[in-house]
Amino acid sequence: MHTKELEDILIASLQDFKLDKTEKYLFNELSEKLEFDQLSYVRNKAFELGRPYIEEGGEQAVKVLNWIDKLVKSIQPKTHSNVIKSEACFSPGNSCRSKIINLIKNANKSIEICVFTISDNKITKAILEAHQRGVVVTIISDDDKVNDKGSDVNYLSQKGVAVILDNSPYHMHHKFCIFDGKILVNGSFNWTRSASDVNEENIIVTAEQGLLKVFGKHFKVMENKFRQI
Repeated sequence: MHTKELEDILIASLQDFKLDKTEKYLFNELSEKLEFDQLSYVRNKAFELGRPYIEEGGEQAVKVLNWIDKLVKSIQPKTHSNVIKSEACFSPGNSCRSKIINLIKNANKSIEICVFTISDNKITKAILEAHQRGVVVTIISDDDKVNDKGSDVNYLSQKGVAVILDNSPYHMHHKFCIFDGKILVNGSFNWTRSASDVNEENIIVTAEQGLLKVFGKHFKVMENKFRQI
């Protein structure tokens, strides 16, 4: 949504100096769809539009301040960042695997997987189940590791999951995943049995908007750069 459209919505809302239920619902909906910088624009523009009335004082100033207060509260991002705190998991042990599987099972719209290799059958099963219930799953992986014994990447591709492989003599060595555009998992942890059972590995789980934006952008760059099988 362009800034002009957002400004028009704010101007229309300010006409009667109050935020009615319909407008509150609209801004709640926008809080789910807009990027962080767009939400910042809405807040800043609301203060800018309301400033002349506030400076005049009187009854309208009170109404405008109340309008701004309700609007700002209504556009607080309703993301997982309100529900989860950043955390770290470590292996050996089941901590990393369990966290990843739980996030896969709770994804509603999209899972963007960018990992060196996938060979853990429990994670593979969760990915396939997510795909089958309608979650848009995209996997970016390494073109050499896909041919390893035990790799599940080709199997997932055959089941209809979108798989993209790098096409270079070097490795696509990332290990991160974005769930619903709202939760990022990143770390050394490969999605393999040995990563859980014997290796010293880690993941960080976060809903920090800045990191999500950067990783999401890089995922799209690789998605366009590499080839789908």
